[in-house]
Amino acid sequence: MHHTRAVGPGSLPAVRILVVANPQATGVTPRERDVLAHALASEGDLEVVETANRGHAAALACRAMRRGVEVVVALGGDGTVSEVVNGMLTDGVHAGVPALGIVPAGSTNVFARALGLPHDPVEATGVLLDGLRAGRHRRVSLGRIEERYFVFAAGMGFDAAIVAGVERHRRRGRRSSHVLYSRVGIREFFALDRRHPHLSVEQSDGTCVTGVFFAVVANCDPWTFVGNRPLHPTPEASFETGLDVYARRRMSTGGVLFSMARMSGENPRIGRRGAHVGHDLDAVVLRSQVPLPVQVDGDFVGLRETVRLAGVPGAIQVVGVSS
Repeated sequence: MHHTRAVGPGSLPAVRILVVANPQATGVTPRERDVLAHALASEGDLEVVETANRGHAAALACRAMRRGVEVVVALGGDGTVSEVVNGMLTDGVHAGVPALGIVPAGSTNVFARALGLPHDPVEATGVLLDGLRAGRHRRVSLGRIEERYFVFAAGMGFDAAIVAGVERHRRRGRRSSHVLYSRVGIREFFALDRRHPHLSVEQSDGTCVTGVFFAVVANCDPWTFVGNRPLHPTPEASFETGLDVYARRRMSTGGVLFSMARMSGENPRIGRRGAHVGHDLDAVVLRSQVPLPVQVDGDFVGLRETVRLAGVPGAIQVVGVSS
């Protein structure tokens, strides 16, 4: 579906906008898509494309970047946003990378909520429009794991095992939901070897932490949401600093539940006995004695023994978000 705005004599060229819509995302309906398309039709030369499979969003965003499109809008969840960002950054960080617009329509929408965007797609469309008209945007830093960028977090071990379990259920036709994540999380926790940690964490500041059960490397705060309750394992993380790391060193049932309660409160606190937290790091290396699951922005990417992560300062600009 295409919408164009005529450019009259003496007027400025229309802004080129691509909307990448994921029809499989939890909150994407024809109504949300059409509301967004109608709203943006008056703002520039608009193209709306629905994704057909995994990787399609990245391919569309890459093509848009190379054709000089100024704004790419992701209509979907964190997976759609992550794919779009990776597509826009196919050739690295440079002046021709389009600005990113976000209309969150997934089950969690961590990146959008960390930026302060409304959880409701219609309200987020209004914020996007205001940002386009006012020229308001925010430049944010990202993370990179090997050759892939991440917008909010990557993890190795327990949290990635949960993501892998949820993906197995989704391939069987289950819809992603907080209930599904909770059920899989409980199952994976009790299936975990909680007496023999395999991970070590090497930080760019020279710190090396051993005896780690799982590690999360975050680009922002919060790390994720349980329902509407945010979890803050790295409460100092921000889009203006480097990477933060949360490395869990104890996995007793009571200790983990107590830690989750503390990190979900209004004034989150991280107990230093059960976990290690690193802040504002240029790079992190995670090493395991055995292959462990790895996730990137809630996407299972396989088993690894070593992963290298780095911060990417000021990688993209997001429309409608103030610093």
